[in-house]
Amino acid sequence: MKAQVLNQYDDKFTAEHWVNLENVEDPKIDKATDVIVRIGGAGVCRTDLHIIEGVWRPHMDPDGNSLLPLIMGHENAGWVEEVGTEVEEFKKGDPVIVHPKVTNGTCLACRRGHDMHGDGLFPGLDSNGGYAEALKTSVRNLVKLPTSLAPKDVAPYSDAGLTAYRVVKKATRHLLPGEYCVVIGAGGLGHIGIQCLKAMCASEVIVVDISDSSLELAKQSGADHIIKADGSEVEAVLNLTGEVGAEAVIDFVGEKGTTAKGLAMTRPMGNYYIVGYGEDIQIPAVDLIISERNIIGNLVGTWAELTELMALADRGLVELAIKEYKLSDANLALKDLNNGKIQGRAVLIP
Repeated sequence: MKAQVLNQYDDKFTAEHWVNLENVEDPKIDKATDVIVRIGGAGVCRTDLHIIEGVWRPHMDPDGNSLLPLIMGHENAGWVEEVGTEVEEFKKGDPVIVHPKVTNGTCLACRRGHDMHGDGLFPGLDSNGGYAEALKTSVRNLVKLPTSLAPKDVAPYSDAGLTAYRVVKKATRHLLPGEYCVVIGAGGLGHIGIQCLKAMCASEVIVVDISDSSLELAKQSGADHIIKADGSEVEAVLNLTGEVGAEAVIDFVGEKGTTAKGLAMTRPMGNYYIVGYGEDIQIPAVDLIISERNIIGNLVGTWAELTELMALADRGLVELAIKEYKLSDANLALKDLNNGKIQGRAVLIP
């Protein structure tokens, strides 16, 4: 099959090409619960850029280059192509979206439903993923798509959408009518998070972003207030919230100063949810104690939450803004993402 392969890291992003289109061996059924998915769409994620620059190397490839060559792509949807002998609920041709973490289902985290913390592989990060014509996964990872949703239109939900849904689900357990939620970053994850917030609670949504096009996308996604990140965004949020800050702040950026600003936008006893990463969170312990603010980290969601998100998408309550690229144009998609040229999410289509 054809696949885009990462053969070396590029710490400075100076290489002309990051991945190479190659003929590789087709994935094969090894276990009775394995499933081969014919890829209909593979999302291009900022995590892929972090893989290329080596940010994940200490976690996924501590020996240096032993993980390479690697087929990236952890946001995948498509059609069932082949199933193992124990797979009964799926057949060839079924449209599916793939939860990104492959586990055996028997560890304690898995049995409690916390798939993303279970033991196993994360295709696209530590094993071959979906920048290809086909992907091997487990039957436990599949969510059957309703007829209203095409694989290429939903692939990024399997990580970006699922991460956004998970953090919003946490926040909406506490947000009440008349309260505020700030969303920092209205890009690939943020525009999904905004829609989830509007579908799941009655709080007012304030969106902060540096980009005019992203703020326009935020408006289209249902934001009640938009604020340009021009250096005065903390004051603007405080002004909107009666000088006390928001009950919840969801930071999809997590770098270039947003962590300090996000905490400054969070009211006493409020919750600051960190999703994006790239800098350290620094706050004196006494400030955290006096204000009783909570800092909450967020990873990708569970299989059950992916099923819940597909229910929202099926009802038209959440829609992805996507830009399609051919699989052969993976380098262009990655470069466009790195250069801030993609509104929403990029999707590779074989």
